[in-house]
Amino acid sequence: MQDRFRDRRIWITGASSGIGRAMALAFVAGGARVVLSARRREVLEQVRAESARPAAVQIITLDQADLGGAATAATLALVPYGGLDVVVLNGGISQRSLAMETTIEVDQQLMLVNYLSNVAMIKAILPALVAQPAAQIAVISSLVGVIGSPYRSGYAASKHALHGFFDSLRAELPEHVGVTMICPGFVQTDVSVNALTGDGSALGTMDDAQARGLSADRFAERALAAIAARRREVYIAGPERRAIWLQRFFPGVLARMLRRAKVR
Repeated sequence: MQDRFRDRRIWITGASSGIGRAMALAFVAGGARVVLSARRREVLEQVRAESARPAAVQIITLDQADLGGAATAATLALVPYGGLDVVVLNGGISQRSLAMETTIEVDQQLMLVNYLSNVAMIKAILPALVAQPAAQIAVISSLVGVIGSPYRSGYAASKHALHGFFDSLRAELPEHVGVTMICPGFVQTDVSVNALTGDGSALGTMDDAQARGLSADRFAERALAAIAARRREVYIAGPERRAIWLQRFFPGVLARMLRRAKVR
């Protein structure tokens, strides 16, 4: 499967840790040429040093809270290898707070970082992607991009927005440009540690479910397989994946389960 990415030009946002880091290392090990982006250059340098082929890795810093800077970073990502074959939109931030206790400024930040920045980046480089043969956009969403969950109202809204935009974009694009929506469940990363609480401060602790989730490396393996197969939408999760099935066939049962869900 990894041979499918040999010499492919790939840009990954949110590549400094967790899912993005694991995917970056897997792409490089499989022979791809990769551009890494995140806010902290020094951490991206560590990812490059840990990769199987550091010479095949370029770095462009990116702050997704700055829409203009995000669009500029996207255009810069085209430069190192003369274009991009695959764009992996992974950067973002989560939330752990009740809607009634969450300031509108937190909701605004979640929409800016998780949704609007991704739209700005893709709009900046979409003409270049359309010009490439078989270009592909992979969007890291979430199971809560399909099913709303307690304690994650703003986060779920931002991920739902990604589905609305990129499903529409897929319908507009020529057939040779693919869009793959990848929806993780619980993965062992610091996503809950860094999640915003109601006042905008970081939660600072890991969810129990997150700690029991898939490893980032296992997630990356399955995500790369989905991208290689040019899947339209894929759910990469443990038992929580059953919520998708319940939503489709037994929505009342799922609603009762969510009302009883542990959120603190």
